[in-house]
Amino acid sequence: MNTTLIAIGAAIAVLSGLGAGISIGLATGKAVEGIARQPEAQGKIQSTLILGCALAEATAIYGFVIGLLIIIMLK
Repeated sequence: MNTTLIAIGAAIAVLSGLGAGISIGLATGKAVEGIARQPEAQGKIQSTLILGCALAEATAIYGFVIGLLIIIMLK
């Protein structure tokens, strides 16, 4: 198989990290706004934020692993 196509496929798979970074940034900004408006709800907002960030980061890790598998398996 053509190595250029393998590299393009791996790059597309790793692009999921871009979406994860943007979503974590937006979620953090909204969490800070929420805590600023209701400081008494900090615990609930913070725990929800951590769960959401973990799920978003997991998608980035899956994309990275898929990119590595594409490179390793198709060479």
